Amino acid sequence: MKYLKLASQVVSLVAFCLLLSLSPKANAEQKEDKGVIFRWAFGAIVGPENDRELVAITRDMELKTGDQIKMYLELEKKCFVYVFYRGSQDELQMIFPYNARQFDADYKTSTKYYIPQGNKWFKMDENGGAELFYLLASAERLTELETVYGKYGSADPGQKQTLAKQVLAKIREIKKRHRKFTTVAERPVAIGGNVRGINVGGAVPSFDVATLAVEISATNFFSRTFAIDHK
Repeated sequence: MKYLKLASQVVSLVAFCLLLSLSPKANAEQKEDKGVIFRWAFGAIVGPENDRELVAITRDMELKTGDQIKMYLELEKKCFVYVFYRGSQDELQMIFPYNARQFDADYKTSTKYYIPQGNKWFKMDENGGAELFYLLASAERLTELETVYGKYGSADPGQKQTLAKQVLAKIREIKKRHRKFTTVAERPVAIGGNVRGINVGGAVPSFDVATLAVEISATNFFSRTFAIDHK
């Protein structure tokens, strides 16, 4: 019986610790320890024209010509988020921040940023192949990466390919540098909206990619690569 009593005490202690960890105060304290906290969504509009739906892109995904994609970002704590796109023709583009001056001019917590901006969506064109999206978030600004990409952006067409490789090499270097010291957590975020879309007067269905958002928190750095197999 004493062993049963001891087991009961252990279970009670574990349950108490679990409740404590789930309490608002505990969650707030855990967030204080994180240097990177933001809300993120990456979605695609897929399906036939008469039955389009919004689906989440979480890692690798197959999409078809005509499908549309969009991202959503909202900072809960000031950190620096970058999104790079590498196309099937090896072209490279930093699609967030929107421009080199945004971190200094228009970059605040609790502000909803859509990529692309407003009601626009990226549309998969006729050029199939592998397309990659690199998401990086850091507690500190990645100035070295910005500098390397700045050289790529202003280079002559003949230099683009070489400089694109340097940008991608810098991304790999940064990810490797932080790999051992990063802990990451994700949780769904309840945001009202339409996942299947609403037709208004026969118009194209309206979707809000923010309905797919998750909260991502990390000690000081977070990265993820999304691979799109464009058919």
